[in-house]
Amino acid sequence: MPHTKRATTAIVSVCAVSALLAGCGGGDGTSDTTGSAPQPTRTAGPSHTADTAGAAGTPGTTPSASLPGASTAGAGSSGGPLEPAGSPGTGRAGATSRCHTSELSASVGRNDPGAGQENFPVVLTNTSSRTCTVHGYPGAAFVGADGRQLGPDPRRQTGVTARTVTLAPGHSAWAGLRFANPEISGARTAVPAALLVTPPDERDPLKVPWKGGKVPVGGNESVVWLSVLAPGTAP
Repeated sequence: MPHTKRATTAIVSVCAVSALLAGCGGGDGTSDTTGSAPQPTRTAGPSHTADTAGAAGTPGTTPSASLPGASTAGAGSSGGPLEPAGSPGTGRAGATSRCHTSELSASVGRNDPGAGQENFPVVLTNTSSRTCTVHGYPGAAFVGADGRQLGPDPRRQTGVTARTVTLAPGHSAWAGLRFANPEISGARTAVPAALLVTPPDERDPLKVPWKGGKVPVGGNESVVWLSVLAPGTAP
């Protein structure tokens, strides 16, 4: 009988070990190896909401249009398409993502003056081989030949709803840059060497030679305004 008792004890021990192993599969006989999906990341950059406050530029400092995470006339972070980490070309489910600075060129169109105002279209053109989008306001800053910012940052036009503009390769979007004619307003002026233009939600600016003459940099009616991006190259 002692042999029978030991055999019974061994059988019970084997059954107990088998039961513990079965519990490792989460109740369905399989182990849970599912991990969390990679979370999308958002690049900080210009906001798409209207903002009438423009921070004054300080001569001798780096233009805010070229600072990381800041673009004149539109610093902040919101509204941009989300992109999975490591996938700069498309958003989730293959959706078209925003245009990056490296995929765009910038230019300033012909002045269309009227009612004491100077009006210049600031144009962004898709130079890449893919379709991408822009949304909201570009950043802008006038700079001198030494690279220093001239005058305060432009302000964003209010009361206008931004929309997403889809740019196929070779297509463009424009935003209006306007200010009061300095000869009428009496503002202090300067002649910029270039205009730095930063695409929405991007950090790196594009440098465009400025051929529009004097711009207001201080005093009466020295505010420069920017409008939201719209399809095309001019009004």
